[in-house]
Amino acid sequence: MRATLYKNARLLDPASRLDAKGAVLVRDGKIVEVGPNVFVDAIQADAEVVDCGGRCLAPGLVDMRVQTREPGEEHMETLASLQQAAVAGGVTTLATLPNTNPIIDDVSLLEFVERLAQEVGLVNVHPYAAATKGMRGEEMTEIGLLSASGAVGFTDGTKAIADPVVMRRLLSYATMFGRPVIQHPEEPTLAREGCATEGETATRLGLPAIPACAEVMMVERDLQLVRLTGGRYHAAHVSTGAAIEAIRRAKAEGLSVTCDTAPHYFALNELAIVDYRTFARMSPPLRSEADRQAVVAGVADGTIDAIASDHNPEDQDSKRVPFAQAVPGAVGLETLLPVSLGLHHDGAMPLLDIIDRLTARPAAILGLEVGRLSVGAWADLVVFEPDRAVRIDASKFRSKSKNSPFDGKPAQGRVWRTVYRGRTVFDLDTEAAGPRSRRETAHA
Repeated sequence: MRATLYKNARLLDPASRLDAKGAVLVRDGKIVEVGPNVFVDAIQADAEVVDCGGRCLAPGLVDMRVQTREPGEEHMETLASLQQAAVAGGVTTLATLPNTNPIIDDVSLLEFVERLAQEVGLVNVHPYAAATKGMRGEEMTEIGLLSASGAVGFTDGTKAIADPVVMRRLLSYATMFGRPVIQHPEEPTLAREGCATEGETATRLGLPAIPACAEVMMVERDLQLVRLTGGRYHAAHVSTGAAIEAIRRAKAEGLSVTCDTAPHYFALNELAIVDYRTFARMSPPLRSEADRQAVVAGVADGTIDAIASDHNPEDQDSKRVPFAQAVPGAVGLETLLPVSLGLHHDGAMPLLDIIDRLTARPAAILGLEVGRLSVGAWADLVVFEPDRAVRIDASKFRSKSKNSPFDGKPAQGRVWRTVYRGRTVFDLDTEAAGPRSRRETAHA
C-alpha cells in the first residue's frame, strides 16, 4: 500500500497532550511518523498527499455506548448502517450494547455479532455482553467465557441491575477478568411509571415523573458495593448533579469508578420536551437547568470521563405517539462531535480536553489500544473543521433511524474525512457516493 501523508493539520492527541501544527505519515494502515517535525518535503514525492488545509486531525472517536438493532430489528438499524453513520460522525471505534433480539448473553451470539461487524469493516466494533441472562437481572452470564471471546464489559443496557447481591457478584467476577460493569443508574421502582424528570415542567405537562434522586440512589448503593468488592464500576449517561458529586467523592477516595454522559444531557434541559416533543424523551430523562450545568462542570473537570453518543435508533411508529407512550432515546453518532464541540465554543473547556473525552479516556476505560496518535498505532483518524457552522438535518443521516432532538438546530463543527486503518471510509468531498464496506468492495 502506498504511503499517505496528511499535512498542514492541527494535530490533537490528548494522550500525549499534543496540540500543534504538523503532519501524519501512514503506511500499511499504521502511523509511521507524527508530529510538528515530520519532513514533509522529503516524503510527499513518494506518498499520496492529503492537504488538511489547517483543519484539526485527531484520533478517530471512540463511542462507548451505542445500540444496534441487528440482530432482530434491522428495520431500525443494521450493523452496516450503524457503521456508515459512525464514519460520517468521525467515529472509528464502537462499543455496542447487548439489547438486541436475541440478547447477547452467550458466546455464540457474541461471536455472531463480531463476525457480522467485521464483514462490514468500516470501524472497530466491540460488543458488550449482557451482565445477566436475558437481561432479567437474576442470574449472571458466563463472565469468563464471554471475556475470552471479546466482550469489553458487562451491562444490562438500558435496564438497571437492581438486585444488590447480583451486582456484588458481577463486580467481584468481572474484575477477575479486567472488565468493567456498566450500570444504567436509575432506581427502577421509582422510575417505573415515569417519562419526564420530576419538577415544574412535568407537572405543567401532566406527565408521570421520575425524581432526580432515583439516579443518585442507585449510584450510592453501587459505590458501597465497589468499596466491598474492589470491582470496576462504570455509571452510564449520568445526568444529575447529585450523582456526579457522589462519583467525584468516590474518585477522590480512590475507588475504581468511571462514568460517561451523552451530549443531550449537557446541551439540552427539560424544557426541550415542552409541546410533548417525543424526540426529546430520553432515559434517563432530560433534567433541570441546574443539573445540565452540573453535567457541563463534570465533563470539564474530568469527573465525567467520557462523552458517548448513547445512539438509540427508533422508528417513526415508536416516536409519533403520545409522549408517555413514546420509546425513549435518540440517534447520536452523527451529532456526537458537533454537539460536543459546543462545550468549546461556549468556553466551558479547551478543545483538546473535549477530544480527550471522545477518544483516549473511553479507550482506556475499555482497555482498547485506540484513541491516540502514536507511531505504530493503527491509523484511525478524523479530520474535522471545528468552527464550520452547520444546521443539523436528520433527513441526511446515514442511520436508518432519524429520531434526533437536535434536528434543525444550528451547531459548529463538521467532519471532513474519516480514516480507518489507513483507508478513507468517509470523505465529505465525495460523500454522495458514501463509504464502502468490505462486502461492497469485494462485489464491485
